[in-house]
Amino acid sequence: MSSEQPASGAVVGRMRAWVEHAVIGLNLCPFAKAVQVREQIRYVATPATDADALLQVLCDELHRLAAADPATLETTLLIHPQVMNDFLDFNDFLEAADGAVDALGYTGVLQVASFHPMYQFEGTSANDITNASNRSPFPTLHLLRETSIDRAIQMFDDTDDIFRDNVRTLQALGPEGWAAVQARIDQAGDPG
Repeated sequence: MSSEQPASGAVVGRMRAWVEHAVIGLNLCPFAKAVQVREQIRYVATPATDADALLQVLCDELHRLAAADPATLETTLLIHPQVMNDFLDFNDFLEAADGAVDALGYTGVLQVASFHPMYQFEGTSANDITNASNRSPFPTLHLLRETSIDRAIQMFDDTDDIFRDNVRTLQALGPEGWAAVQARIDQAGDPG
């Protein structure tokens, strides 16, 4: 990423486009469409530039989500384009994120999932197309309600089917197809 960071509006625009064209468009998460349509996703682009600042914003957003009415706010995407751009650093930070959930008393209430431009599942190569299911335009912490996850799990006989479906979808799409999705995201997320 260049030293000039995109403005907050541009960051949120690209993330909205990613949710629309990749997450929903490819059905990578069968639960995303409903919360997107009901406008229950909070998109937060933080200017944090170090792990401590990011952790503070994460704590603030965990409190906000826990206190909010789920009918109004179901989930939060905490986007942090200026910190944790290295995937290994980001992956290490997830331990601190989980620690914050526990320290704030939200274990069993909230959890944090992760997306990153360089996301790589364990046991895959960096260029494995299946990594694209978790590759977002910017490093992102996804704050989720446990009750929402429980409801989603009840809708499926086997939630592992979601992962298997994503693998099949992305393998069928291939690198060229994924590049076309990325181009739509870039175009839709361009505020100009």
